[in-house]
Amino acid sequence: MRSQETYKRYTGMGVAITTPFVDGKIDFHTLERLIEHKIENGTDYLVALGSTGECNLLNEAEQKEVLRFIIDKTEKRVPIVAGNFSEIYTGDVIDKFERFDMSGLDSLMISAPAYVKPPQEGMYQHYMKIAEHAPLPIIIYNVPGRTKSNLEWETSTRLAHDSKKFIGLKEASGDLIQTIHITRNKPSDFFLTSGDDELALAMMANGGEGLISVIGNAYPKETKRMIDLALAGNYSEAVKIQHEFFRIYLWIYKEGNPAGIKAAQEILGLGSKEVRLPLAALTEGSYELLKAEMERMR
Repeated sequence: MRSQETYKRYTGMGVAITTPFVDGKIDFHTLERLIEHKIENGTDYLVALGSTGECNLLNEAEQKEVLRFIIDKTEKRVPIVAGNFSEIYTGDVIDKFERFDMSGLDSLMISAPAYVKPPQEGMYQHYMKIAEHAPLPIIIYNVPGRTKSNLEWETSTRLAHDSKKFIGLKEASGDLIQTIHITRNKPSDFFLTSGDDELALAMMANGGEGLISVIGNAYPKETKRMIDLALAGNYSEAVKIQHEFFRIYLWIYKEGNPAGIKAAQEILGLGSKEVRLPLAALTEGSYELLKAEMERMR
């Protein structure tokens, strides 16, 4: 349930961790290295099995195995958010709760239903029904670029006021005006975090509490410092870090997520750029341009 304690736990930088592959199989050895890399460099919490983790390209048995592995290897050092419960049909979300062992998990991140384009009232009822059955607190995830349905600010703040089961919102609409409406109308113990690396500082300057990062897979220490500086109100220094990141954002996202961030990890010796079909690994030209920008950053 929502409280000042949960608010504080999710203020800062989370990382949506990738799922590494070798020859189509999950590479658990590298996954352990990635977990340690994030925690050792100050990550406040991990998001497992999000879109960056290629959740929808894993079967349910693989999802269970990856989630349990991350829980066990993290050993409660940081909170863990599970992002693998974003089904289209409300009943499927609820049924899936019963099939997963959630011991050791801290919260769930659930996006609005994709493809069906529900109205705002449908999304409100969807989330409220899920809240009745969810065994853990819920982070709402608004990502219209993937779902093609924007959870409007009136709906997200209505949910926050109507159920303490909702502890925060990962907002990835790219709409800063919508963000301002949310910060003006949300409960004080309901956190708002950016789902876009590029907009994190702008959102925080308007009342947001942090970032669930993609680039933090490659640069957790630097991203954490940027977010901490912003939380302390030192935007002049935080902006300097973000301006450096903007040199590589283009290539990280040019051919989609997680292809770009997996290529960046490979360049840093943190695993393979391999993704699962229908995704494709970063093309050679983009890979070399990304590598050149990363070398300049060093």
